[in-house]
Amino acid sequence: MRIRKGHLRALMPALTASVLLLASGCASGSGSSSASGAAPAGQPEASAIAAGDADSALAVKAAPAATSTALARPGATDTRAHRSTLKVSSYDRHTRRAVISQAVRTTPRPSGSSTAPGSPTAAASSTGPASPAATPSGTPNRSAEPGRIAIGDVIASAPAPGAPDGLLAKVTKVIGETGDGTEVQTAPTTLDTLLGDDKAKGTVPVDPSSFDVERLLPDVKVSWAKTGDIHAGPEGAKLPLGSLRVDLRADVPTPAGTPVSADATVAGYVQVAPEVDFSYGGDGTGGATARAGQAGPASAYLGVSGGWASRWSLKGRVGVTAKPVRVPFAKLHADPVLQVGSIPVVVNLDLTCYFEISGDGNVTVAVEQDLKGDFKAGGTYGPGQGWTPVNESAMTSTPVRTSLTAAGNVKGALGAQASVGLYGAVGVTADLAPYLRGEASAAASAAASPGAPPAAGAAGAWALYGGVDLSGALQLQLSVFGTPVLQRTIPLGTFHREWKLASGAV
Repeated sequence: MRIRKGHLRALMPALTASVLLLASGCASGSGSSSASGAAPAGQPEASAIAAGDADSALAVKAAPAATSTALARPGATDTRAHRSTLKVSSYDRHTRRAVISQAVRTTPRPSGSSTAPGSPTAAASSTGPASPAATPSGTPNRSAEPGRIAIGDVIASAPAPGAPDGLLAKVTKVIGETGDGTEVQTAPTTLDTLLGDDKAKGTVPVDPSSFDVERLLPDVKVSWAKTGDIHAGPEGAKLPLGSLRVDLRADVPTPAGTPVSADATVAGYVQVAPEVDFSYGGDGTGGATARAGQAGPASAYLGVSGGWASRWSLKGRVGVTAKPVRVPFAKLHADPVLQVGSIPVVVNLDLTCYFEISGDGNVTVAVEQDLKGDFKAGGTYGPGQGWTPVNESAMTSTPVRTSLTAAGNVKGALGAQASVGLYGAVGVTADLAPYLRGEASAAASAAASPGAPPAAGAAGAWALYGGVDLSGALQLQLSVFGTPVLQRTIPLGTFHREWKLASGAV
């Protein structure tokens, strides 16, 4: 069918509208398309929220393995962060210098296309990194062309060479070209320079197989299970999906100077399914710093939560030690990357599993319990109240076996200390300590009367309690959201709950 020029001109507005609607429909889907590569630097990504849809929240999900670097250009007409073809080839955290190059494209070239040396297509199709065209130092960033790195650009990158915690930085100087890309000087910046007026909220489970594990005691085993019937460790096949389990058996150390010897052991496991909670709320007034006297977002939240299960036993004679003895037995670290719209937000999560024992008597104990529940710890921000702590826990326990003899008391905890931060800056620390506490008393008497044999009697009582303590603090580095800097560390406050498991008398 032949279309005349006049008809074609009449059809152009309709065709343009159709293309825009199609692009909008693709953006509301999975956020990726097999028919297009990464958006060039300086151009908005198709998945960006439309300017008139400020109330729509950006999706927060686990980032794919090949995560694009996000770039924002505050001085440009469109200041939204978008995916770019740039990547961080290397970073020196001491000098804060980075080398930026073009990411390698794997999209095949169309047949017959020109790949003359020096052409843009040849650079993008190269099997090695290519330097982005640099804007000379001192040139205003508003004049930068797509594909160039410029002063004032803000970049957010997943973990890269020299930046294992990810990189969130602003370019302050373009130094020059190297064999690996364009070298730039950077300075720290904050998330509001990327997220601006956008809103985002989500909870993302942490892949249990992504944890690096450091065993601190000999008899420690680690297991995990994930989707696809993939698991590791001796208990992997029995774990719920998304769970990480650490098994332990160890002797309880006898404190120095203890007048009596102690011979106690702790054995069991800690099972946790950690999740990262993230939210950000732009002010919706056209800029994150538009409110007079108030910088940063209107709201923010960062925390760690998840399901918890443990089964453990404490057996033997516990010596005198009023001060708790804490023994870490495993350290775990992961750097999950959240995809917040087009922005890779790198979360740094550390877990230290430990047991802790204290007592003030010479109690011989044989206690075993099951414990299940969940927890949440973090910090929430509002312009009126600043940063305030959040700590919650709902746990129940069941005693499997209980026995206490002699007088005194004992307390044992099998817990985990967690820290969560962004781009290498710790923002929240939390200490979750489910515990068992036992106390026993005994009294003896003897009496004799003329003509009767001596009589002796003993009476005593014991009780066993379960409980949970959740404590921690909000750190200064929470200012990474763009909120005012904390003047001091803010304690989470101690969440404390205790319940009786069993008791008896003799």
